[in-house]
Amino acid sequence: MIDFNKIVNKLSKRWWKIIFKDDIFELIDPERKLEYQNYLDKTIYKLRASNLIIPLKAGVYIFPDTDDLKLNEVDLIEKYYLKLLKKYITHFVWSDYFISGNKAVEIHLKDYSVPKKVRIVNRTLDKKVKVGDYEIIFKTISWSEKWKKVNLFSKFSKFIDVKQIEGIDFKISNLELALLQSALVTDNEEGIDINLLTKTIKKYSKYFKKETFEELARFKFIMSFNRLKEIAKFIDKNLYEVFLDIVKKNGWLFIWEGLRKI
Repeated sequence: MIDFNKIVNKLSKRWWKIIFKDDIFELIDPERKLEYQNYLDKTIYKLRASNLIIPLKAGVYIFPDTDDLKLNEVDLIEKYYLKLLKKYITHFVWSDYFISGNKAVEIHLKDYSVPKKVRIVNRTLDKKVKVGDYEIIFKTISWSEKWKKVNLFSKFSKFIDVKQIEGIDFKISNLELALLQSALVTDNEEGIDINLLTKTIKKYSKYFKKETFEELARFKFIMSFNRLKEIAKFIDKNLYEVFLDIVKKNGWLFIWEGLRKI
């Protein structure tokens, strides 16, 4: 077990500056024995009282610089959101993930603003994490195949890009998969962002890969293709024909669309 000054020194050298309660416990005792719980609580109290850490939520702290001490909770979350997001991703699912849907589309559009909700598709975890007014949603995706649920994560792994934002690497759906995911209803409160879909199609209509859309069609995105073809009809005739052809070839998948866990 190390003393308080050594804990402060080790925390101050962490580039991420985002600290979980477990990180502090691990510094005190790597085995996290219950007998040291009381010392952990006292250490956290002392760190907070000395303004050496600032809480973002229960069990989550920032090791602040001078400017951070002047910020309120909302501004702190926005300042450190990307680091916090990557910290949660690494903590829960390590590298087996990708950001999906609207936020993935926005990242392709170079919009790195803090989203109210971000969906993290992964292999094993279904969990929601609230941070202030923001929500990080970890979700698995599966479909029914021969009356068995089949996890789709590995099947989607070839449709993933890596984007660097403020020096941090994030895995996201590639442009075609992100567009299809955004055209699905995943949240009754949010609905579908037609403006986002329209903006994306207008910007990238000449650059979408037809063969990628055709590969993705087998994953029962027919409702998405139907919505996208109606948008593309007034923007790019060739893209409209691509979507229309996919719908004609795979229309029978409509009957299975509801069996997938989105």
